Amino acid sequence: MLQYEQSLWGEGFTSIAGVDEVGRGCLFGDVVAGAVILPPGLVIEGVNDSKKLSEKKREQLYEVIASSAIAWSVARVDASVVDDINIKQAARLAMKIAVESLQVAADYLLVDAEKVDLALPQQSIIKGDATSQSIAAASIMAKVTRDRLCVGEWEEQFPEYGIAIHKGYATKLHRERLLQYGPSSEHRRTFLRKLLGEESTK
Repeated sequence: MLQYEQSLWGEGFTSIAGVDEVGRGCLFGDVVAGAVILPPGLVIEGVNDSKKLSEKKREQLYEVIASSAIAWSVARVDASVVDDINIKQAARLAMKIAVESLQVAADYLLVDAEKVDLALPQQSIIKGDATSQSIAAASIMAKVTRDRLCVGEWEEQFPEYGIAIHKGYATKLHRERLLQYGPSSEHRRTFLRKLLGEESTK
């Protein structure tokens, strides 16, 4: 999980930020990005792609990463912006804001399968959250942040949709609730047009 970082440390980079996003495929809510700079040489046991970890493990690692990182940040881009500029650009915007919000400036970016629109040297790594500790750490910070929104703020605001259960993804329950109640102000309209059109014809 440190192959990319070790190579860059050898080249003299000391503030390598891993960058990743979560919520790209959701029907509801913000896309959330994380950026994490870990101390050179630090190994955090158990860090992996956030999707491969249990909720309990993610929460535990969130605290470890938050306390041991040189710097970390998360950034949110809401559903209205997703609709305005499309999900790919919204995810890239969230990543950019996350990097810009770091308390310590990054000198290199390792990014999960994307490019960040900043004049920084960077590498886009396919499945980076499974091969780079820095990217995996960023995915964990973003995932825990978004899940906390789902079970807290968003569940309280929109209890009829079951956001705490499906986290905004297009599950059977979510589709049923959408057909029953219609979309909320936090649903991504561009994601729903095709989905609701298909469902209404069944």
